[in-house]
Amino acid sequence: MNTLTDSFRPVPSLAETWRRMQLAAGDQSPLLRRSMLFSLLSAVVQGLAFAAFYPLLRLMLASPINTGAAAWWLAFLVLCTVLDAVLRWKARDFDYSSPLADVTHDLRVSLGKQLRRMPLEELYRKRTGELSAVLAGNVDEIITPMGMISSTFINSIVTPAVALIVTIFVDWRLALAMLVLLALATPVYHRRRRSTGEKMRTLAEAHARTSADLIEYAQGLPVLRATGQTGARAERLRQSLDHLRLIQEKAQLRDLQISLLASSVVQIGLVLVMILGVWFILTGSLDLAALTALLVVVARFAEPLAVSFHLSDAFDLMEAGFEQVEQLMAIPPLPVPIQPGIPQSFDIRFEGVDFRYADNPEQILTNVGFTLPERSLTALVGPSGSGKTTVTRLIMRHADPQTGSVRIGGVDLRDMDPETIMRHVSVVFQDVYLFDDTILNNIRMGRAEATDAEVEEAARAAHCHEFISRLPDGYGTRVGDIGGCLSGGERQRISIARAILKNAPIVILDEPTAALDTESEVAVQRAIDALVRDRTVIVIAHRLSTIVGADAILVLDEGRLVEQGKHAELLKAGGRYRAMWDAQSLAKDWHLRSALPQTIHREEIICPNPTA
Repeated sequence: MNTLTDSFRPVPSLAETWRRMQLAAGDQSPLLRRSMLFSLLSAVVQGLAFAAFYPLLRLMLASPINTGAAAWWLAFLVLCTVLDAVLRWKARDFDYSSPLADVTHDLRVSLGKQLRRMPLEELYRKRTGELSAVLAGNVDEIITPMGMISSTFINSIVTPAVALIVTIFVDWRLALAMLVLLALATPVYHRRRRSTGEKMRTLAEAHARTSADLIEYAQGLPVLRATGQTGARAERLRQSLDHLRLIQEKAQLRDLQISLLASSVVQIGLVLVMILGVWFILTGSLDLAALTALLVVVARFAEPLAVSFHLSDAFDLMEAGFEQVEQLMAIPPLPVPIQPGIPQSFDIRFEGVDFRYADNPEQILTNVGFTLPERSLTALVGPSGSGKTTVTRLIMRHADPQTGSVRIGGVDLRDMDPETIMRHVSVVFQDVYLFDDTILNNIRMGRAEATDAEVEEAARAAHCHEFISRLPDGYGTRVGDIGGCLSGGERQRISIARAILKNAPIVILDEPTAALDTESEVAVQRAIDALVRDRTVIVIAHRLSTIVGADAILVLDEGRLVEQGKHAELLKAGGRYRAMWDAQSLAKDWHLRSALPQTIHREEIICPNPTA
């Protein structure tokens, strides 16, 4: 976010804030409007009570006292007090836990739907902690102030206005003095709003970054310990926390300074109004009853002003939350056609595809074109960063190409419903993600309506029924309860069982055996054999020996398709694929002993000093 632009960003108008509040309230917006109405009526009733206080006081100070009239005014004052209490109670309807909980729930559901609709390309660019900050922290920053504002904001505006009107009828000179006080307080209020607005935006961004750093540190602890980088990474996290603390301290100091200024303006102004009233009494132009009533009214005039200053923090906290949420909600989803097409076959075709990510001018794919026949096995090979993963993401429509088209069965993916695409594509990632749920439900994610028997059948086909049966609760065992007790091969086979259960006609394999030991690799290969039968298969391959039997091999380099053909054809061509094959063949001959100095004997490695 551009900090220079932010520093001159205007304070949102009350109308804009009100519009955002109603949007956030959703189905609860009628209750929000009703709470604001009751708050308004409460302020009016308080004004009537102020108006009643002056004649009542004059009657009480008169001699003799007109008890009948005083009783009527006293009854009216009591009635206003009781009615005000009821209206204040009703003004808190929206502030109760249930409506606010409903608004919180609905807003988070809306954000969840947006995450589901938005291009996954956008999610790849966001850190987990930043998304967590929006879904959790920023939602709370919106909802918590909304409850307070709905019950107190109108009152803090209308009450001073009513008090001012009452004062006009008592003594216009003191009313004019109160208007001057209001005029002096207004620029201080706006300065505070600007200051707190900048503070809240900066704090929101710092909180998001720190949340991301904390989650990254916690998730990466095993790697950090293995590489001896725990201390270095902890120091980086400490710097992030120190930066957040520094921002908070500066913001609090700035807030304190402006708060003291605002409080001083209001208090000094009240003292001057009181001094002016006393002067009027001494000069005989104001009686004691009027001054006493005015002192009560003026005090009531000042209290909401102080509340409104403190409410500016709530406003700006809410506005900062709105900005973060709106940035996420403003990300346009991938277009969905009005009349989506449905493929009748499952060949895949790229036609002149150019692609780059929105925030990166570098071209990822350039004029890529190929056809994968239905029920064929195609391997994507190439060095890191050559565009292999991007090709598979475009097939799943995580994003749309800037130029060209991607088609399944002759239908452009942009003319298909996203749900249809995902229903026809299964993916087995190299890094398997299992949810903190039962093994049964993790597999059932492939097809939510599948029966227990169908889940078990898929598990057997994936060669994971045996080890699942040995778990404490079998298929009912929660993944979180057994932690790291599942090996990489076992987790991979559960992922394959999920894909088998889905039974999609297109399967994408992201080198699912790359990080497995030999025994696990054999088991996973058997599971893959069951998965890919009679399907259109795309596999990202790093070990070329695993794809020599592929129907076609596509060689990518720097985002371009440089070669394609069968294994033997590409070896014979002597191009990029041949160079990669030779390099891997040479790497196979490497072993630990070949990297040791030739002058060191095996016995010396085992025991460098036999006499030691």
